[in-house]
Amino acid sequence: MWIQVRTMDGKETHRVDSLSKLTKVRWHITALTFNGHTLFDYSVGLNDIVQLLVRQQLPPVDVVKGKDKEAELSDSDSGCGSTQSECDKSSTHGEVEGQTAGTSAQTNSPELIDPGFGLYKINELVDARDLNMGAWFEAQIVNITKTPQEEAAEAEPAEEILYHVKYEDYPENGVIELQAKDVRPRARTVYQWHQLEPGMVVMLNYNPDEPKERGYWYDAEIQKRRETRTQREIYAKIILGDAGDSLNDCRIMFLTEIYKIEEPGSLSDTQPGSESPLKRSNGPECKHCKDDPKKNCRWCNCHICGIKQDPDKQLLCDECDMAFHTYCLNPPLTSIPEDEDWYCPGCRNDTSEVVLAGEKLKESKKKAKMASASSSSQRDWGKGMACVGRTKQCTIVPSNHYGPIPGIPVGSLWKFRVQVSESGVHRPHVAGIHGRSNDGAYSLVLAGGYEDDVDDGNEFTYTGSGGRDLSGNKRTAEQSCDQTLTHMNRALALNCNVPVNEKNGAEAKNWKEGKPVRVVRSCKGRKHSKYCPEEGNRYDGIYKVVKYWPDKGKSGFLVWRYLLKRDDDEPAPWTRDGKERIKKLGLTMQYPAGYQKEKENKNEVEEEATPSKAKRKRKSQGSESSKTSPAKSPKKMKVEVYKLSQEQKALIKNDKLNKKLWDEAMGSLSLGPKFLNKVEEVFLCICCQEVVFQPITTECQHNVCRECLQRSFKAEVYTCPACRHDLGKNYSMSVNKPLQDILSQFFPGYSNGR
Repeated sequence: MWIQVRTMDGKETHRVDSLSKLTKVRWHITALTFNGHTLFDYSVGLNDIVQLLVRQQLPPVDVVKGKDKEAELSDSDSGCGSTQSECDKSSTHGEVEGQTAGTSAQTNSPELIDPGFGLYKINELVDARDLNMGAWFEAQIVNITKTPQEEAAEAEPAEEILYHVKYEDYPENGVIELQAKDVRPRARTVYQWHQLEPGMVVMLNYNPDEPKERGYWYDAEIQKRRETRTQREIYAKIILGDAGDSLNDCRIMFLTEIYKIEEPGSLSDTQPGSESPLKRSNGPECKHCKDDPKKNCRWCNCHICGIKQDPDKQLLCDECDMAFHTYCLNPPLTSIPEDEDWYCPGCRNDTSEVVLAGEKLKESKKKAKMASASSSSQRDWGKGMACVGRTKQCTIVPSNHYGPIPGIPVGSLWKFRVQVSESGVHRPHVAGIHGRSNDGAYSLVLAGGYEDDVDDGNEFTYTGSGGRDLSGNKRTAEQSCDQTLTHMNRALALNCNVPVNEKNGAEAKNWKEGKPVRVVRSCKGRKHSKYCPEEGNRYDGIYKVVKYWPDKGKSGFLVWRYLLKRDDDEPAPWTRDGKERIKKLGLTMQYPAGYQKEKENKNEVEEEATPSKAKRKRKSQGSESSKTSPAKSPKKMKVEVYKLSQEQKALIKNDKLNKKLWDEAMGSLSLGPKFLNKVEEVFLCICCQEVVFQPITTECQHNVCRECLQRSFKAEVYTCPACRHDLGKNYSMSVNKPLQDILSQFFPGYSNGR
């Protein structure tokens, strides 16, 4: 890895190369020398910039430490640290109040107030949708207002009704403004088993991360219902909001808590307070003790003793949110501290660790608890790129996007896996399969990690994950147990165009109708396959799962195997047509920012260290060769121009409001696939920093997402976010339809989840 060191005034900047996380350093402006502390101790990462102050030569000053100062320092040692990074919290230290799960937050039913418009009344209990996750939460309407909308073509200006709601279980979120489609009457009717039929849309409890645990309340469409003598099963499609996202084939665990979705206005005739809906159960507050009053728990009660007593003598840590009895602390406290913030002994910054001006770095107690501090292994992982974090993230398409990534053609090459993650082709850093066990697999990497893999180019046999003991921070190990069709193995099986068979596997009759999988081949698989690249990681296109089956591997344990076949219009990169296309598109190895410069600096250092005789010999050989055959500069291959379809040209021509921007973007057609990068740059929303969705082209010729502009107007800022041009309070937000259509063609799927 490499970092940059510069002075605080910015006049001097130096790059330091070939470093490791375990490099022991002493800071200088021009170099790093050893002093016993590592870059890890300083929390320095890849390509970080370290700013240094130039030490001034000051005359010696006699410091006299008085008794008052010593007493102040001793008091600060026992107090809480003042340098904690805090988030806004609704709870402060002090008395911990117990609340019973499943009880309603409303003790007295407030009087319902009819505003004269809308489907609901003020103080009415409703279900409100969270716009980010698509789940429904119990809420109460606190106010109802009107907002003027766009003028219709043949009608009077419509008024949009906004409902100001407050979530009952999350009062810290404050009051949220929601449209009518995101508010509905509180669910109160529970379906019986005999009433449930496939095709019904209901509201039920589901946890996308841990399907067997209680989660949040989602709308769902029942796909199939099965009843045997001993058990009942329901599989449903979970609907995640209005964006069209969904989770298919989800098994529902809580069959006795499936609610009917109440229609808007269906409860308007009921008398106030005559039918108060019960509060839905959201599971135990504590997942460890399940709210068992007889069971000691260190997570929901005192973190030291775990005994459920004396809640009035418990303190909440403002860093880790754990509770502590005042008498369990060491030393014990006789009363509640009066400080605004309180930190437990594990989170409190010890003043002995604070590095004062001129002092050396001290050993951190927190880092001393990490496994790397107590490990006897001398292996250094720091010079590799497997442990670095992403410097950017793919936002063109969501993480659950099937199919190619716009702007990344077959044959694209990256030096490191972290770059593949940044591009969005395969997002995990290390895992071979990216997917969800209840949705499917989006991409996989062929790296030769399993001995049972067979690669024939256009089709290959892939071995599932699992069956290995990776304890002790191991990245790979021998097969030590049977694999199961769960987690990522099940995700890849869902891509096959056939119902899942967890026992014998299955084979698709029409495999091309299955879900697409992006495939990346790594140079690590070169020892097993001639189709893998000699260097880096290469995107090889779209494959489909033909069949999957359990089999006994070479290790003697059961493994799940998958047969995948290539189904991509672009030629494979190892074929003659594929190689020609790679040359036409100008696809070359992509390196991280600063990597090539680091290699050049390293080569210069090696040349300087070369003995003078060898250098003279190399120079003489170079001069002789230059006399015989003059050096020829490598011929640059002309990149194939990005071709627009007739429909795309027509849409661009129709977008007259952005003619100047399109002229600028069309100048990059000669860059091939990089043309899409230019389009992304030109039509970037200045608010959310993503490609504009439902774009509003302002009169000052700037493009902003409609939702971003509405959010700005709700904050009573009626100017253009880009140039601060006054748009006026009653500005008509009409979506630029031609621009939206052409962007959807260039970046298919980018609007999902937005």
